[in-house]
Amino acid sequence: MLPWLVAVAFLMEALDTTILNTAVPVMADALGVAPLSMKSVLSSYTLSLAVFIPLSSWMADRFGTRRVFFFAILTFTLGSVFCGLSNDIHVLVLFRIFQGCGGAMMVPVGRLTLVRAINKTELVRAMSFVAIPTLVGPMLGPVIGGFLVAYTSWRMIFFVNVPIGLLGLFLVHRYLPDYRSKGFTKLDIVGLILFGSGIALFSYVIEIFGEHGLSVREIVSLLALSLTLMAGYVLHARGLDKPLLDLSLFRIRSFRASTVGNLITRMGAGGLPFLLPLLYQVGFGYSPIRSGLLMIPQSLAAISFKMTMPPILKRFGYRRVLILNAMVIGISIAAFALISPGCPDWLIIVLSSCFGYSSSLQFTSMNTLVFADVSKTRTAMASTILSSVQQLAISFGVAGASLLTAIFIPDRFHSSPDELLHGLHLAFILLGALTILSALVFRELKTEDGDALSQHVPEIGLAH
Repeated sequence: MLPWLVAVAFLMEALDTTILNTAVPVMADALGVAPLSMKSVLSSYTLSLAVFIPLSSWMADRFGTRRVFFFAILTFTLGSVFCGLSNDIHVLVLFRIFQGCGGAMMVPVGRLTLVRAINKTELVRAMSFVAIPTLVGPMLGPVIGGFLVAYTSWRMIFFVNVPIGLLGLFLVHRYLPDYRSKGFTKLDIVGLILFGSGIALFSYVIEIFGEHGLSVREIVSLLALSLTLMAGYVLHARGLDKPLLDLSLFRIRSFRASTVGNLITRMGAGGLPFLLPLLYQVGFGYSPIRSGLLMIPQSLAAISFKMTMPPILKRFGYRRVLILNAMVIGISIAAFALISPGCPDWLIIVLSSCFGYSSSLQFTSMNTLVFADVSKTRTAMASTILSSVQQLAISFGVAGASLLTAIFIPDRFHSSPDELLHGLHLAFILLGALTILSALVFRELKTEDGDALSQHVPEIGLAH
């Protein structure tokens, strides 16, 4: 029953963002804002995850896995309800942050409980099962979102989490074992403040950059302050035995390359789930349902890669795969600039499938390489840093994609579909170029890096 419980949590989080992407144009119209302004609704959630994920393992050790997991699902579910009741975009962003606080604890603590409760001989099978929602969610989310906004209301995309959350609360109360550490360490409060405020402020600067609410001097000052806070965390962490995030892991070549590569790659690819619904619905005039259906090939291709990934890594090695595949992803993203109204669906399906397959191969390769040279005693910290970096990259990817589009649109509040389409096409090209640049990061890898892992990719390569 425990794997089912963790799978419920994974499903809630996997559905949340993808189901929301399809509804962005409809929500923007209902809230009276420009579609590009909805970036804050998406990025605020992922940013909240990045800021609070480092707390998850400490919370579980301090208060016990059952209590923290119950609180996480409850917070996520209540946040969903409040989001569905919001009538103002600023209120909606606030409750998305609240919802993200629950999501930040939900998945990491669920995974931690699974690792502690299940025998190692059964762990691979259990992890394979709970990873299914991370692949199925992105496939179902856009379709469900399209049907909900077409036949009910955009608010239902949040309310759909309620029955799932209630089921999760019941399962936690009934079946979840309670684990806690007797010798938990003291929380690095100073580190949390420095890291959290620095990252949040940096994300805010990206959000408002290009808008005219603040002067250039004010934006530069905020940017300098955010960088100072993050630099302060680096200096603070060096003086601690057990900091919030152990940055000494970046001295390991394979960890450094895979983590930094993760950041750059996801910043490029992370903007597509936000831009594609705008391309289809605003630029092409497609319905939310058709827009959602066009997102399915991407997820189907991502699932299909599992059978081909092991022989690819065994034949070519991590270094060559990561370098060449980064270029393939970048070209796939830039190719969306070739799509225009009247373009046949089969061409969109081919491009989406190519992007889905190559990005899934890249993400899983990077996620497994992270642990190639990390000792067992530091795998939890490595996983925490990786999860934080992934969420930050997705948040920055959405904000950056919106910023690039806004730069190329004369008036984002009154732009025509043709003007929006032109801005989107240029954004696709630049995001593709950014993703190609990530190939430079992987050049520092050695040919033999990750060879020991390639024999076990089907076991540890599940986290997408």
